[in-house]
Amino acid sequence: MVVELISVGTEILLGNIVNTNAAYLSEKCAALGLSCYHQSVVGDNEGRLEETVRLAVSRSDIVILSGGLGPTKDDLTKEVTAKVFGKALYEDAHTKERISGYFSRMRSGSITENNWKQAMVPEGAKVVDNHNGTAPGIIIEENGKTAILLPGPPNEIKPMFERDIMPYLRSLEPEGIYSKMVKICSVGESKAETMVLDLMEDQSNPTIAPYAKTGEVHFRVTARAADEKEADRLMEPMLSELFRRFGDKIYTTDEDVTLEEAVVSILKEKKITLTTAESCTAGLLAGRIMNTAGASEIYNEGYITYSDEAKERLIGVNHATLEKYGAVSAETAAEMAKGAAKAAGAKAAVSVTGIAGPGGGSEKKPVGLVYVGCSVNGNVRTEEFRFTGNRAKNREYAVVRALTLLREELLKA
Repeated sequence: MVVELISVGTEILLGNIVNTNAAYLSEKCAALGLSCYHQSVVGDNEGRLEETVRLAVSRSDIVILSGGLGPTKDDLTKEVTAKVFGKALYEDAHTKERISGYFSRMRSGSITENNWKQAMVPEGAKVVDNHNGTAPGIIIEENGKTAILLPGPPNEIKPMFERDIMPYLRSLEPEGIYSKMVKICSVGESKAETMVLDLMEDQSNPTIAPYAKTGEVHFRVTARAADEKEADRLMEPMLSELFRRFGDKIYTTDEDVTLEEAVVSILKEKKITLTTAESCTAGLLAGRIMNTAGASEIYNEGYITYSDEAKERLIGVNHATLEKYGAVSAETAAEMAKGAAKAAGAKAAVSVTGIAGPGGGSEKKPVGLVYVGCSVNGNVRTEEFRFTGNRAKNREYAVVRALTLLREELLKA
């Protein structure tokens, strides 16, 4: 079935609030197996809202509207949708009693007359109680079309959707959509996509789709099935084929697991302690690692060595190395990693030195040139990278490459 989302509110159009409801509803509808081809945002204008609702009803089976159900004159969603479906409004006694009870519990004093506007519902509609506010949800069904009206505040729409609307939608579309996210590092985006083109061309159920991330490639494998067990059975051959092609470059199939979490997991499993030595990334790498739960088990200290003097004093980089090769060099990156490991008493160390930009580059050492060093159990490896983004992107890419290099060396240990 096809679902369409309409977010109502001039404040969304003006950018006064972020439209988080649309993202939330999109994700939930996809998980329910509903196809969403269109989303709209429309202000609190009766004519434009009616035009938007009529168009949505003409091309979709289900239209979900959020916002515009409140007590004020510019809250028009219910009135306009009832008009499109040819439904008159009447006062629902149950909803009026519930609104009265809500204000009584909140001890908000007398109820202003405009609040009873929220007790008016379209004839024949299903009323969905709002346990976190006053405006009820409404479901209108007519001639094979369905409109679902939901309140705008996230603290009202989310519990209502999960408690009442999801079961209702599931009854309309018994098949759901289930997916696994195959996350890959050490392979570029264009190469990774080339390696799975044949799978993408022949796909039906399950399907595979690429998602480019900074320094990583993710493939979402998705199956439509009656339940998770059936979906896993359908996805298993596709997942096995991806593992055959990419091997240990796949670091997880769990959407919630990050690259740094995968690295910390290996460190903990192998009981290897880690330190970092950073120049151009200035703590970003350490921050990514320490954002991971349990990182304190393997990480005790790190070093931000922006100046040459700090590289010499804190982690023992040779003055002669800096003089001969410069701070941005494979030789310095190697000594940074080896020296940091020794200074921290760690079995593993990863270093980053480079020119993030926008200034500081030269013809021989341009902006975006970064060297990453990695030492694991005394074995040192360095890699050179040339990034082409702005300062923030270059630093972000450097962190991902450092984590990737560290992971590769840890797998060998």
